[in-house]
This record gives sequence, structure tokens and C-alpha cells, in this order.
Amino acid sequence: MAPKTMRKMKNAVAWFEIPAKKLSRAKKFYESIFDIKMEDMEMDNDLKMTMFPVQEGGVGGAICEHKEFYKPSHKGTLVYISANPDLQKVLDKVQESGGNVLQKKTLITDDYGYMAIIEDTEGNRIALHSEH
Repeated sequence: MAPKTMRKMKNAVAWFEIPAKKLSRAKKFYESIFDIKMEDMEMDNDLKMTMFPVQEGGVGGAICEHKEFYKPSHKGTLVYISANPDLQKVLDKVQESGGNVLQKKTLITDDYGYMAIIEDTEGNRIALHSEH
């Protein structure tokens, strides 16, 4: 019997959503630390979203507010957001933007680069990754 062929994924992540208690505060935080502009979108059922900018073919995500569906947490899945080229530049903005650094810039390996963990203004634990 021949071994089953394993399906390969272009990206392990297709989309991510970060919970927010107050979308405007969370948006201001992420725009400030990443120096980006996010796009708001109102959905049905009182769902509010603001989306991270993404290049075509890249993995996108959003910050989402809904009192029943989203609860910020330090528990559960840990999302890594790209902070290339150097996550230290992002880390340097975290506290002044209302967040906390939970784990400073740490080398994973020379091949995989660096990571850090922050707490955003909503109480979420979020990881950052960069090559340098």
C-alpha cells in the first residue's frame, strides 16, 4: 500500500481575528505600533471589524468587536504578526501606545529569526515575528 500524499498549504494561516472590547482603542494601538492604516468594516449583528492591510496573496486579518462573540484573552491561540524587518522597532512603541511587553525580543534560531510577545490594549496576548 502506497503512503498517502500529504496536502501542502501555501500558508498555514488563511485569516485571523483579534478580539477587542473597544474597536477604536484597539485600532489606534495597532496603527500606532505598526505605522499602518487599517480599514473599518461594519457587518450584520453588531459585528465591527477593522482590517490589517495585506498584499495580494498574503494572509489577512482583522480586529473584531462583538459583545457576545469575541473575548480578549491571554489563553488560547497565539497569533504571530509580522514585524519585519526588525520587531524591536515595533516593541519600542508598545508601551507608549498603551500595551505591555510580556517577552522581549528573543532569538528563535538563526534560520527562523526573532519573536516577542506583547499584550495589546484589549488584554490579548499577541506575538511578533521578524527576520532580524
